[in-house]
Amino acid sequence: MFTEPSNIAQKSGWIEVVCGSMFSGKTEELIRRLKRAKIANQKVGIFKPQLDNRYHSSNIVSHNETTIPATAVNNAIEILKSANEFGVIGIDEAQFFDHQILDIVGQLANDGKRVIVAGLDMDYAGNPFGPMPQLLSIANFVTKLHAVCMQCGGVASYSYRISNNTNQVVIGEKDHYEARCRSCFHS
Repeated sequence: MFTEPSNIAQKSGWIEVVCGSMFSGKTEELIRRLKRAKIANQKVGIFKPQLDNRYHSSNIVSHNETTIPATAVNNAIEILKSANEFGVIGIDEAQFFDHQILDIVGQLANDGKRVIVAGLDMDYAGNPFGPMPQLLSIANFVTKLHAVCMQCGGVASYSYRISNNTNQVVIGEKDHYEARCRSCFHS
């Protein structure tokens, strides 16, 4: 269980990254952290890429249908333009942003904001996904979550694509992906 740092009074910003495979609970964990910040009366800004419209055009929605209002943006610079009034910034599906997200997240943290980023660390082929490797390297706190392998019930850290589409980005859920452990992914 992740426990939030308690150095807010020092106006010190930081970056938290929640990563893992599809169906590992990344969005659920992001929402949990953001709701805790709201309970603490912190001003929270929540963003997601406009590309991700699986469940809702703007809200962030987990596979378990937990939801939180958010702002859908076309690119990372739009987050920076809206972030001044917030002390906590949540960003879902960070793998869909370009590498500009690295500068934006870094600037927000340098400005004293708590930045919580969630995203897939690997794509359907098991390769690092978008800016996620660099986000992991600049994060102050990293949480890697795991799903249950749909083949054997083991610990899954891969998003296996069950459809034949070979594009890196295919928006979908159980119709396109299943969580798999290393052994089942590579077999």
